[in-house]
Amino acid sequence: MTENIDNKPSATDGIHRPRIVVSGGGTGGHIFPALSIADALKERLDADILFVGADNRMEMTRVPDAGYKIIGLPVAGFDRKRLWRNFSVIIKLFKSLRLSRKIIRDFKPDIAIGVGGYASGPTLKAAQRAGIPTLIQEQNSYAGVTNKLLGEKADRICVAYDGMDRFFPADKIIKTGNPIRKALLDSGKSANEARESFGLYPDKPTLLVVGGSLGALTINESMEAGVKLLANNGIQVIWQTGKSFGDRGPAAAKGINGVVVTPFISDMAAAYKAADLVVGRAGAGSISELQALGKPAILVPSPNVAEDHQTHNARALADVGAAVLIIDAEARQKLVGEAISLIADKPRLQSMAANIRKMGITDSAHRIADEVCKIINISEK
Repeated sequence: MTENIDNKPSATDGIHRPRIVVSGGGTGGHIFPALSIADALKERLDADILFVGADNRMEMTRVPDAGYKIIGLPVAGFDRKRLWRNFSVIIKLFKSLRLSRKIIRDFKPDIAIGVGGYASGPTLKAAQRAGIPTLIQEQNSYAGVTNKLLGEKADRICVAYDGMDRFFPADKIIKTGNPIRKALLDSGKSANEARESFGLYPDKPTLLVVGGSLGALTINESMEAGVKLLANNGIQVIWQTGKSFGDRGPAAAKGINGVVVTPFISDMAAAYKAADLVVGRAGAGSISELQALGKPAILVPSPNVAEDHQTHNARALADVGAAVLIIDAEARQKLVGEAISLIADKPRLQSMAANIRKMGITDSAHRIADEVCKIINISEK
């Protein structure tokens, strides 16, 4: 944990550089948007940006790798199944609140931005108590408890879905979408070239299966049982298993042509471009990528997330014909058959692609930066 914060006002040629705290993380779905927002603010305002994350979570390496300072809080999530374990969680929460107050006092930010994740709550609470303006970036269609509590005193709540006045004061809400990785929008490959880059035939229908960096066991086991059937139906597969599935993916695909199995995809822009259909979980970040790229999808929400927000996210798309929702408990029986049926139905795929593209916002980070500028009443550099 790094605590050497320069508490002297920053200046460049005598002009005040805005000081901004960005808090949250825990997963790539929180970290990538946070970094996109920070990059937009750095570009627009030459801002002095400090991240606050959770100790021992992935932001503690990803954020410094991106060139930003970060302080870790000893915060952890509540164990909803084994309640007796939460005594230590409460102690960590109080420590985090105390440290957050010190960070705000020492860094003296002009604004604090919360993107979700364990560290976001204590940091924004400390900022609000100190009279510092706050902005919440709510990524999901169903707001979490912490953000709902913080929303009462937040200056702005940036959302990705309509109807969020169910959770937040309507006059504070602005629809900005969720920031996505800029590299995903910059692929210079055609769909055929993208398939060839994975060693696949350029003109055959292709399914992309993504379960996140750790892997989604239900999706992986569905593919393990059905990958041969997909191939027999003339469908190529790019299957990202995540690191926790071990050798089971390659073993299931052994001897089957047109199947690429990998624990990690380095060129996600090419993987998306190659795909006629995408299978994955329903995290807010993944859905925003599908929307921006206009990719039809089968979504299998994780049942192990707070407030079941992935199911709410997936339903928001399924209700407008932009995706197919399959619940986790039914995926092993339905997933592969639904993928085969959808890929064979080109008019339906085209309709889903058009519907999901209508929901996409590709300049979310800059829309959020606009709101920051308004709140702190500062013009661009």
